[in-house]
Amino acid sequence: QVQLVESGGGLVQPGGSLRLSCTASGSVFGILGWYRAAPGEAREPVAVVSTGGITNYADSVKGRFTISRDNPKNTIYLQMNSLKPEDTAVYYCGASVGGNNYWGKGTLVTVSS
Repeated sequence: QVQLVESGGGLVQPGGSLRLSCTASGSVFGILGWYRAAPGEAREPVAVVSTGGITNYADSVKGRFTISRDNPKNTIYLQMNSLKPEDTAVYYCGASVGGNNYWGKGTLVTVSS
């Protein structure tokens, strides 16, 4: 069983930055990533990182968001820059480990002036 706890969401103006953190309850050897669900929409992948540090991003966030991973701390981060109103969503941390998927409860990011 893997438990994921996100933090770092909040209200930010367009063009601003936020950093999200997600800490896993134990060592996680697998894919960790960030996903988001905008109001009324399905959850979609934002960025993922493998245990070895290979990353992949949604086209909509390339060049603005950076995912990173600290394996000794069992933590991943999402640095979000140049935020846009359309980035407003609940952001979820997800883990794919041993064929099972785990999710955090999510953290709300609101981009508004």
